[in-house]
Amino acid sequence: MSSAAKDIYNHGMALDPQNKKVQCNYCGEIVAGFNCLLHHLGGIRGKVGECQDTPPEVREFFKNSLSDVKLAANVNEIVDLYQLALPLKRDCPSSRTGNVVKRNKAENARSGGSKSTKCTFVDSITKNSLATISSNYYNRSTSERTVSSREGQISSLSLTKKCIGRFFYENGIDFDSAETYSFRKMMEVARIGIDIKRHIPSPRELKGVILDHELNEIQDYVKDIRRSWPSTGCSILLDGWIDEKGRNLINFIVDCPVGPVYLRSADVSALMVDNNALKLLLEGVIEEVGIQNVVQVISCTTSECMEAVGKQLMEKYRSLFWTVSATHCVALMLEKVGMLELVRQTIDKAKAITKFIYSRASILKLMRRHIGGYDLVKSSKIKAAMPFLTLESMLMEKKNLEDMFGSLEWQNSPWALKNDGKKVAHLVGDKSFWGEVTISVKAAIPLVRVLSLINEDGKPYMGFIYETMDQVKETISQELGMRKTQYIPFWNIIDEIWNTFLHSPLHAAGYFLNPSFHYTEDFYSDTEVVGGLLITIVRMVEDQAIQDLVSHQLNVYRGCHGGFKMGTEDDKQNHVPPAAWWSCFGGHCPDLQKIAIRILSQTCNGAESYGLRRDLAEKLLTNGRNLIEQQRLIDLAYVHYNLQLRHSKVRKKCKIEASEVDPMDDWIVDEAYAQEETEFQKWWPIIDRH
Repeated sequence: MSSAAKDIYNHGMALDPQNKKVQCNYCGEIVAGFNCLLHHLGGIRGKVGECQDTPPEVREFFKNSLSDVKLAANVNEIVDLYQLALPLKRDCPSSRTGNVVKRNKAENARSGGSKSTKCTFVDSITKNSLATISSNYYNRSTSERTVSSREGQISSLSLTKKCIGRFFYENGIDFDSAETYSFRKMMEVARIGIDIKRHIPSPRELKGVILDHELNEIQDYVKDIRRSWPSTGCSILLDGWIDEKGRNLINFIVDCPVGPVYLRSADVSALMVDNNALKLLLEGVIEEVGIQNVVQVISCTTSECMEAVGKQLMEKYRSLFWTVSATHCVALMLEKVGMLELVRQTIDKAKAITKFIYSRASILKLMRRHIGGYDLVKSSKIKAAMPFLTLESMLMEKKNLEDMFGSLEWQNSPWALKNDGKKVAHLVGDKSFWGEVTISVKAAIPLVRVLSLINEDGKPYMGFIYETMDQVKETISQELGMRKTQYIPFWNIIDEIWNTFLHSPLHAAGYFLNPSFHYTEDFYSDTEVVGGLLITIVRMVEDQAIQDLVSHQLNVYRGCHGGFKMGTEDDKQNHVPPAAWWSCFGGHCPDLQKIAIRILSQTCNGAESYGLRRDLAEKLLTNGRNLIEQQRLIDLAYVHYNLQLRHSKVRKKCKIEASEVDPMDDWIVDEAYAQEETEFQKWWPIIDRH
């Protein structure tokens, strides 16, 4: 069976035992078998019509599979153990400017058709586009195929109820919603069947037989993923937060190239003041996963108690590494950048403009007309990024804002005669203000782009984070004209967070073992890189004899001999994810290959990228219910979170920008304008919210 045929089972549901009738998961159309579904999703006309609801990345993947079978087969051979991509950091001395020039020359040569030498911070995603799609869609477990076959034998009635049940579990919806008018009306519109009442499961069925069936499937799914841990290793992600009751809660997630899984939730409120108790809890989680499988634990906080526990765990388990989520650390960098005097004053001035505009309906309407109906304020799922996304938006709309405050409509407005209006209009026309905005944007946006990069689809960027942070610093220095007085304050902030919380020997080892960097002219291996590599090897390999073998194999890797040389032909090291590259070309150095795959298969990010809802865990960790109800809630949380994580692999890339701006955000609302609330309420209904 071809590789594409193997993956097609992810996107359709068999309606009969012979797979002669298959229903598309996206548009619901029924086609004659999975081969037809392949053409249907890939948009290849002839056998069947094109699916209009297929996500673009899915359509592109199957289109490529159909048009180039040979390429798809080659990719299929090397994706068993992987999923990867990203870029780094060091002290970044100014003497490395020559490397920047070389990198720019390489980019110019590439645009002219010459051979590329390196994946850069800007194009690291597009370099691995094919591998990105394949890694998301080739990792399909045997149990899913079995489920597809089994579902074909279930009656239409039971299958329909099962699918509706999955909808409730994944989205954490109250079971009583199945009896609401709006839900039943939705089912009628969907035209599931003539006798609609027979197809809707009752709350009792949702709590009982359907939940039990779904729990069994999820348990099988998790077992399949666990089988990959000994080969690729895994990372334990701590997803922690403080709820409205002031409790410290944590979800434990295990991440690996095949996919993330949810283990359990815990209330650690009483443990935050007792390091030993918290250490025992984490030891239990590590033992449950298997210390031989765990490469690292990624914390969601930089708190002192977590840091202390991390050090204790690393002392007890020599092969274990402890680090902090890259998203959390970069967000801390942005927060500290926002505290610098120049940036803080710039943000305050920008807020004065946005608050003035958004608090007055007529001015808001005028602004949207001048900037094409869009919002000037840009929200983000990561709070620390919002000020700089908004400053960037304002800088892009500078000309339109100047035109707005220079228009006759503004001059004829009563607001133009008031002090607040005059101040804002003067600020928009102030060149020094825009100069400050430009500096703030040039210094912070490279960090915001890192957040976008590492949160796109939860990929394991261990081989790239070291170089990424390095390139961020280089970008900032170039954007600020290589003037030390301007870029050094921002560099100091990045170095402080990197050295104190984010950096791990794994990051340096990942950089060294990433062939897309190692086999380039500007590969830079300093004492920090070599030291990190040696520390990682010594911690991961206790046997001295194997350490000696690894040392010898490192020389083979450095010299690009044997299979490594084959792996650099036709620029393969830049087109294949690093762990997959080692799986394919590192077989003649098996000991080093094993270490490289385990390192390069890990994520550098925490659980934030999965965006798990927290209300169900908060409910689960509330005492007072009987044992039967508590067990049902435990099962429900297990199904709910693992369905979310399971489906996160095939969703569209996650953007850090939020789709809507919070109307109560302090970029929009100011208590100083409370006296104008009446007028605001009067005009607000006529505003075009789109």
